[in-house]
Amino acid sequence: MCHALLRDASLYQQLLAFDHDLAAEARAAGCAVCEGILHSARYPRKPRGGPDDLGPDYATRLSFCCAADGCRRRTTPPSVRYLGRRVYLGAVVVLVTAMTGGITAPRVAQLREWLGVSVRTLKRWRAWWRATFVTSAFWRGAQGRFMPPVAIEALPASLLERFAGDERTRLRSALAFLAPLTTRRADPGAGSPLAGGDPQRMRLVPGRRRS
Repeated sequence: MCHALLRDASLYQQLLAFDHDLAAEARAAGCAVCEGILHSARYPRKPRGGPDDLGPDYATRLSFCCAADGCRRRTTPPSVRYLGRRVYLGAVVVLVTAMTGGITAPRVAQLREWLGVSVRTLKRWRAWWRATFVTSAFWRGAQGRFMPPVAIEALPASLLERFAGDERTRLRSALAFLAPLTTRRADPGAGSPLAGGDPQRMRLVPGRRRS
């Protein structure tokens, strides 16, 4: 099921549409420093792990630059497609780490064949979830919204379990929940179409370089 979901091009097109919604909100708000007009200033990305036919839009990260002379600050909105600067797509990092459980030789061989991910990368992802992520300001502020508490030793599978819906819907909701991590200001729920909601009932609704 994991492989089928991660190779489903329609999932990535949905995530792209949500990213455009988040970008539109950020652009409408203007520059956070001077309230100036924002101009498009996309920058290149070479995401790994998705289907081969993602299209040219997946080769760039939506971003803006202030048009005001003397400011020119960059504004990069939250993203549900990426997870920080990792070269692998956010959906891959979340779902693959959740499914690994134990990093066995057959499972690693299968993941390498499917996605080109190495055992070193898998171990780095697991370490990030259970050491770096859980000590981040974002998680310290957001974890109280989950009752009972999320099991740290089972992240990110234990996080996915807290969202409503089927596997596809839970993955989209988890990516929306994590979207603030892709910006400089990682306030819990900030910049996400799910801001202020109950994370255990969330559903992502349109309308609103590391491994």
